[in-house]
Amino acid sequence: MSNHDEAPENRLRKELPEEMPAGAAEAVDNASEAADGVKIQSSDLTGRQRLVKGLWPPRVSRAQLIVAVLLFGLGFGLAVQVASNSEGDGALRGARQEDLVRILDELDDRTQRLEDEKQGLEKQRDELENSSNQAEEARKQTVEKERQLGILAGTVAAQGPGITMTIDDTKGTVEADMLLDAIQELRAAGAEAIQVNGVRVVAGTYLTDAGNSVSVDGNKINAPYRFKVIGKSQDLEPALNIPGGVVQTLEKEQATVTIERSDKIVVDALRAAKRPDYARSSSQ
Repeated sequence: MSNHDEAPENRLRKELPEEMPAGAAEAVDNASEAADGVKIQSSDLTGRQRLVKGLWPPRVSRAQLIVAVLLFGLGFGLAVQVASNSEGDGALRGARQEDLVRILDELDDRTQRLEDEKQGLEKQRDELENSSNQAEEARKQTVEKERQLGILAGTVAAQGPGITMTIDDTKGTVEADMLLDAIQELRAAGAEAIQVNGVRVVAGTYLTDAGNSVSVDGNKINAPYRFKVIGKSQDLEPALNIPGGVVQTLEKEQATVTIERSDKIVVDALRAAKRPDYARSSSQ
């Protein structure tokens, strides 16, 4: 049988949806009624009520809370500053001309006092700096002077250019006065430090004969006599070799004299500083 020959009842059943079960139909009716109730209830709320319902309870995050606190603090500070400035401006705005003149005069006086105080402090600073520099320079000069006097007094070691003179006395004919003449000649030629066989020669040095040897300041020394002298070698050596001088006198006594120049002579024999018994400084 073809489709055109189907019964009218069968065609009508295919076009209509199938019947829903009783329970499902009831659930759909209930959901529809609930939706209609919500729509009706929502339609009953006014615009203000919907706004309040959307804003309360508030949903504030931590970052928003911190920003709110900072803005509040900033606003409060600005308000206080504006109020303070307004009070000051109001006080000056309401002051009389005589009061304003007096205030300006007081400000000028205070400015001048501060300027004077600044100049005084700057002057004190400059004086302290100059005093400090002068004290430092005086200290350096004192230390240098002490070294120079120590070299002359034999209390500090010294080094510098000079000569080494060696006197070899095989016959034992060299006497104390001959060595003393050599010391005097060296001093006259500009010797600044002299040492003989480990004994420092100073202003008060004395020499005596001790048998076949010589005593320097009570210290017995034996030949060969070695002089270590700091000074200008171009002046020291010629002073010893002048005709009739130290070298010729020693050679007449059959002693052998050797002189050597050097760029570095070390005089390291020291003398203890002696306090004078009677002499005192005359400076007050």
